[in-house]
Amino acid sequence: MEDATHPIPRRSMLFVPGLRPDRARKAMVSGADAVCIDLEDAVAVAHKDEARRLVLPLFEEPNPSGCERVLRINSLDTVHGLRDVETLSSLEHVPDAVMMTKVRSAAEVKLLDELLQGSAASIKFYVTLETNQGLEDVFEIAGASPRMACLLFGEVDLSADLRCKRTSKALLYARSRMAHAAATFELDAMDVPHIHLEDMDGLHRAAEHVAELGFTGKSCIHPTQIPVVHRYFTPTEEEVARAQRAVDAFRESGSTGLAVLDGLMLQKPVLRASQRILALARQNNAVGKEQVQA
Repeated sequence: MEDATHPIPRRSMLFVPGLRPDRARKAMVSGADAVCIDLEDAVAVAHKDEARRLVLPLFEEPNPSGCERVLRINSLDTVHGLRDVETLSSLEHVPDAVMMTKVRSAAEVKLLDELLQGSAASIKFYVTLETNQGLEDVFEIAGASPRMACLLFGEVDLSADLRCKRTSKALLYARSRMAHAAATFELDAMDVPHIHLEDMDGLHRAAEHVAELGFTGKSCIHPTQIPVVHRYFTPTEEEVARAQRAVDAFRESGSTGLAVLDGLMLQKPVLRASQRILALARQNNAVGKEQVQA
């Protein structure tokens, strides 16, 4: 679990297939906050070993954009998931994070934590919420390891497991529950990609909806989606200014627990939220570092 006052921005994550390292290199300079190289759904079983061999050398290359490099591994209850973990454990240069799929319990996260040691001990965890049991145990999963960084909403598989339609109304409870768990453990919460590339209006609606629920980002399948997603998860100038005034009010009050701003009493949760906004603004170059005094 990361310091909420100095987060890594995870507004967007661009997925690329594991068999296309050329696309991965382009994705890393696309402007996405994170790039996820997929060894699971995007790779047929017959090509899993080939994809692993092609992808892993990428992490030895420089990362000039500074985006977070994520590797989506196969489920730990499969042969290829175990091979993914075994290979990662032997690498000198590892990805910034791995994405776990179809997680049903905190025990799976704890197991991966134990397996990835040595040079792999720095790897953070993304967990995809896409099973009924995972939704039930999401709070235990979110708190299962200090390496937890982000929860992702897996709409397709989860809706099938829940026997509901893939609509914002039908999945409102599930999304809200995941956002609640992520906030409780100060993790990022990222939504499923919008798969209809020509439907930009739909992307706007989907991004706005999850931003209102407390999600911190939305994943993408094409670079053209990134600017739209960033629009909904980047603090506005007004939000940054308000957050700075709130932080200043707490500092002037001499207390980290109580302050007054414009006649309104502010308590500690407001301070944490304000610090997060300022940290994101600093990371996203929305304001100069000299203007942000978190």
